[in-house]
Amino acid sequence: MLTKTSFQGKLNKTENLFIPFLVAGDPNPSMTIAFALRLQQQGADVLELGVPYSDPLADGPTIQRAARRALDAGMSLKKAIELVPQLRKHGLTIPVVIFTYYNPVLRLGHDQFFELLEENGVEGVLIPDLPFEESEEIRDQAESKDIEFISLVAPNSEKRIKQIAENAKGFLYCVSTLGVTGGENTMTGESLAFIKKVKEYSPVPVAVGFGVSTNEDVKVVREHADGVIIGSKIIRLIENELDKINSGEKSGALKSFSNSIAELVK
Repeated sequence: MLTKTSFQGKLNKTENLFIPFLVAGDPNPSMTIAFALRLQQQGADVLELGVPYSDPLADGPTIQRAARRALDAGMSLKKAIELVPQLRKHGLTIPVVIFTYYNPVLRLGHDQFFELLEENGVEGVLIPDLPFEESEEIRDQAESKDIEFISLVAPNSEKRIKQIAENAKGFLYCVSTLGVTGGENTMTGESLAFIKKVKEYSPVPVAVGFGVSTNEDVKVVREHADGVIIGSKIIRLIENELDKINSGEKSGALKSFSNSIAELVK
């Protein structure tokens, strides 16, 4: 009899998923926790917790600004992972996926990285700049620690779609357009055909990200995929509240943020 992974045990459904992205430590660790809890209250099913990195290949200017704020405040890969038990302590119950580039993992060492993930109760890991063909060792280590290795599949993965999708764990991150995060969403006929093909092969929910910034975008994605991933838009909503946060109006900032998220994903 197959047993559920820790990730699957915390995921309450497999359709109509809302998967938000936060940069750990933006604008500070306590506010990351507060924003994560508000996202859960607004229906988040999985939290992508991004590790700030100085040279992010896939991230547009919005997430780069968030990463810079977090780095300036002293955030690191280790500290980001250690934030997860604090999230749990304050009431977060949904699965947490650590989103990190490969270089910090390499510098820390694979063994220590996975020991940290396991010790801090992380359910998933996503490494956007690690090609699937070079990820076997990481995937094996993740599986041995009951951690889902989340894969990405993009429109330029044509010859690899079947291989990536069939081996997907947790959920499959489907990149709707080429480029970096934060651009405009253009769900063309080609994009929709690509998503359909990915869903044919994937044994796990297919979630679409990159360029999802309006409620209309969310509705379109929901019609064709199992979940929607929102990153840059959420960071921009946080940026809208920075003045309030810096002036000590935390409760007002969180209320405004929650209202904006509710409108975005209604």
